[in-house]
Amino acid sequence: MDWQAWHEKYDSPDSRMSRRLRTVQDQIRTVLDNSRPGPFQVVSLCAGQGRDLLEVLTDHPRRSDVRARLVELDGNNTAVAAEFARANTLDQIEIVTGDASLTDQYHGMVPADLVLICGLFGNISDADIKRTIDTCPQLCAIGGHVIWTRHRRSPDRVPLICEQFEALGFQQCRLSGDDTELGVGVHRFSGEPQPLENGRSMFRFVGYDRLAN
Repeated sequence: MDWQAWHEKYDSPDSRMSRRLRTVQDQIRTVLDNSRPGPFQVVSLCAGQGRDLLEVLTDHPRRSDVRARLVELDGNNTAVAAEFARANTLDQIEIVTGDASLTDQYHGMVPADLVLICGLFGNISDADIKRTIDTCPQLCAIGGHVIWTRHRRSPDRVPLICEQFEALGFQQCRLSGDDTELGVGVHRFSGEPQPLENGRSMFRFVGYDRLAN
């Protein structure tokens, strides 16, 4: 899969991907607008080109509060993200080329105020979706948020994802309707953060095309 070419779908304003990106960005703005003043930490799993967060921060009044680590395996996409961050003087954003499934990638940045899991759940197995969600109490601060995405094609796993978050003390804040093929969810963590477990692998990235087959 050419993931850099795949990102070009975001450039078509009327595409489903572009609409989902705008929805995610709106939710990031809402979380930033309603969070306590002061430093704000973000981690992004399988961040791609980081457009969801980086484009929001270009003109958000709290951009200087945000410290973030974006982890993505594809070096072409991290190069695009790093160039965008440099061009917009987002010097406090770390762009990491590496395996986002490994908990070690997030040392020093968790528990985070915002965890982004966008574009991942449709590319991994059901068991790995659960394993990733089970790790979220290690990634998310009390009162922090997880913003996640998942397509709603059959079999629709969105209800199961919501149940799994809620079983761990996450409260649903927002969920796109079931008439939308590309779902976006927001959950707020009211449980107790757990220590980050060294050397844990949360998922194996399979790819939506292989999962479909």
